[in-house]
Amino acid sequence: MRFEELPTPCYVVDEALIERNLKILNGVMERTGCKIVLAQKAFSMSSMYPLIGEYLSGTTASGLFEARLGHEEMGKENHVFAPAYREDEIDEIISICDHIIFNSFSQLEKYKDKALAAGRKVGLRINPECSTQEGHEIYDPCSPGSRFGVTKENFRGELLDGVSGLHFHTLCQQNSDDLETTLNAVEEKFGEWLPKMEWINFGGGHHITREDYDIPRLEACIRRMQENYGLKVYLEPGEAVALNAGYLITTVLDTHVNGMDIAILDTSASCHMPDVLEMPYRPPLFGSGETGEKPFTYRLGGQTCLAGDVIGDYSFDEPLKAGDRLVFGDMAIYSMVKNTTFNGMGLPSIAVKGTDGDCRVVQKFGYEDFKMRLA
Repeated sequence: MRFEELPTPCYVVDEALIERNLKILNGVMERTGCKIVLAQKAFSMSSMYPLIGEYLSGTTASGLFEARLGHEEMGKENHVFAPAYREDEIDEIISICDHIIFNSFSQLEKYKDKALAAGRKVGLRINPECSTQEGHEIYDPCSPGSRFGVTKENFRGELLDGVSGLHFHTLCQQNSDDLETTLNAVEEKFGEWLPKMEWINFGGGHHITREDYDIPRLEACIRRMQENYGLKVYLEPGEAVALNAGYLITTVLDTHVNGMDIAILDTSASCHMPDVLEMPYRPPLFGSGETGEKPFTYRLGGQTCLAGDVIGDYSFDEPLKAGDRLVFGDMAIYSMVKNTTFNGMGLPSIAVKGTDGDCRVVQKFGYEDFKMRLA
């Protein structure tokens, strides 16, 4: 099947572009000796795990189901962090994860002995209270009142027995200068405990495979922890693995006018690309321009009843008409894992574009997928 023959709406993950990203990440590992694991919260397409496992050290999870997926489908190092663990899940989590990271000293005291008895590495998440983002508080783990990690004020060094590593995660789609700023705060607030640790985890949010990302500065940050404290360094990017490696193909269903030209698509911002509304951001659309940049500007929206189900305003060289296919870029990350069936919207099919250019549909969804969620 060729790209233009795929059904819509349909996510397409480009295998060659995934591998390009993986080679960049693997290069960082080879040059520094750090370990990079896939953050499954951004990309958990298990049919890609054999390829990812050829280049990365394993996976990291936010709970039991992701932990099971990483354990079953990649079978390499398996890390987990959650703000709190359920008593009815912790035993299984410990049985399949190598690194168990706790969010508080109370969680640490409750479950540490179980984890150590199973031979697991135990870590503690710290909060350096160093915000390096602007305008996206919803994605800032260091925002005031954050539920993530132990602050310096609440840190209890006398309870670190058995803890072999510290974890922080403060970034979101950021460059390594912000990592460097964060490391300064980590050393300032928690530096006295770093020599007692075996490893440190820099968390995610590192846009390592972005064209303008400063990889030498990242590698300097890694070596700084290795040389100054003798620490093994972990990174757990999610977006960087599949950045700019996926598409969402959609079809125009109708056009009409209400003060401006409007096009209704067979996809939905609310259901199929929720970060458009949460972030918010304007996803790239091939062959289009900014408002007024090209002769014909349309507001693109979805089929749901939500008034705000709007993807954005885009301009085109020719008027849109029913049946036209549009292709959004950078749709492999987060979009698929955040899908909903609100309003009974069908989930997009999922396809893989192979290195030979051929496409294969690896997942299709229908009425039963909608029905059984609330049956």
